[in-house]
Amino acid sequence: MDTLNIWFLTGSQDLYGDDALHQVTEHIQKMVATLNESGSLPLPLVEKPVQKSSGQILATIRQAEADPSCGGIVCWMHTFSPAKMWIAGLSVLTKPFLHLHTQFNEQIPFSTMDMDFMNLNQSAHGDREFGYITARMNLRRTVIAGHWSHKETQERIGRWMRSAAAVAESRNLVVVRFGDNMRDVAVTDGDKVEAMITFGWSVPYFGIGDLVDMMGSIPTGDVSALIEEYRSSYTLREGMDEAFFLGQVTEQARIELALEKFLTQQNAKAFSTNFQDLHGMKQLPGLAVQRLMGKGYGFAGEGDWKIAALVRILKRMGEGLEGGTSFMEDYTYNLEPGNMLDLGAHMLEVCPSVAKGRPSLEVHPLGIGDREDPARLVFDGSAGPALCASIIDLGHRFRMVISEVETVDSPHSFDQLPVARVLWKPLPDLITASEAWILSGGGHHTAYSTALDATYLTTFAEMMGIEAVTIGDGTSINQFRNELRWNEAYWGRGSLV
Repeated sequence: MDTLNIWFLTGSQDLYGDDALHQVTEHIQKMVATLNESGSLPLPLVEKPVQKSSGQILATIRQAEADPSCGGIVCWMHTFSPAKMWIAGLSVLTKPFLHLHTQFNEQIPFSTMDMDFMNLNQSAHGDREFGYITARMNLRRTVIAGHWSHKETQERIGRWMRSAAAVAESRNLVVVRFGDNMRDVAVTDGDKVEAMITFGWSVPYFGIGDLVDMMGSIPTGDVSALIEEYRSSYTLREGMDEAFFLGQVTEQARIELALEKFLTQQNAKAFSTNFQDLHGMKQLPGLAVQRLMGKGYGFAGEGDWKIAALVRILKRMGEGLEGGTSFMEDYTYNLEPGNMLDLGAHMLEVCPSVAKGRPSLEVHPLGIGDREDPARLVFDGSAGPALCASIIDLGHRFRMVISEVETVDSPHSFDQLPVARVLWKPLPDLITASEAWILSGGGHHTAYSTALDATYLTTFAEMMGIEAVTIGDGTSINQFRNELRWNEAYWGRGSLV
């Protein structure tokens, strides 16, 4: 988060005179300093001079647009700021935009209040004028109301900032594809040109041979050093011929080093692989992928570049928060009445950032991909609130589908399942959540996060101009069907569910 900041723009006008505008500046300085020191904001606010004219506002917003370190703007009207002054500037704004509806004073000074005080402190007046023009211009924006000194307001601003940081990440994201999507699978495919237009994602293709060549250039000493890191980070469950175990782990170390070097050269922060395209590989990447996700890279299997991008975006959004984010797949259900659960996993690739306790490094056969036994990390997921999210291509637009879940400790051990796995209760219940997910077209791959809630993602979707639907407490199938139908009317024509 140390590469971005947010500009704080305050509206007023020359009508009030220099003395009043001097007080406005003093108020801004105190507010920005307090907010930056609150500990609730992941990005610093940068104070900008009081905005008093159309030309000044246009110049300021053009500067914000041109500055790569500016992740968005916060606008607040200290006094009355005639909204026509904002039209030219807001017309060129493409970065995330928060309208903060607050005022400098927390309370009305009933016994001492005079006309000078009321003229100076009229945010209730000015923000409504500003709100009208943003509505008239149909701008994508978030509105947060509340006093700037209140913890709840500060935390809401901080959450908005994380979504804004994800937008900045999205607009420069490179997702490397090693091979194409899995043959004949629909949901992992999609329009990469439209994804670049909508999200900013570049999704270049590379043959798996490019990675194999890179693996051949990795020094043996680097591989040995990485294996020592494995020994210090994980519990090694060998249970087999020691030389064989070490050989399989060594191969994954070489894959990890080559993958990270390749992604760095391509300035990529996400990637996908395909077990149907492994020419020249001895193992399907397992431990290597898990480790790279643990370092912050986005990933999805079977060529699912949309979910790989989403995993990276959620990791950026949740940077510094407790919990983690991983590539995930719904695998199988426990349909026992009163205890219905969803088991999430993948063949190998679940990120250790969502692990409960210390992962175990193991080598086991894999009945898919027709390659050698791969090394992988095995663990259970940590319990607590979480979400699963998917982005799907509907042909005429993208839709984000979010499912709120409660991750639980497994009531039984998985003695014969040598992969990382997570067990959760979908909200409001598995039956309703599954029906709603399927009605919405949500894919079988998701970005799973224990660090974020749905608000972060719906704010991101609003900033990017895409549809988002959330399945959680209070969801009913009739209401959800209607929401999908209403969304078709708003977002564009398509088949009605």
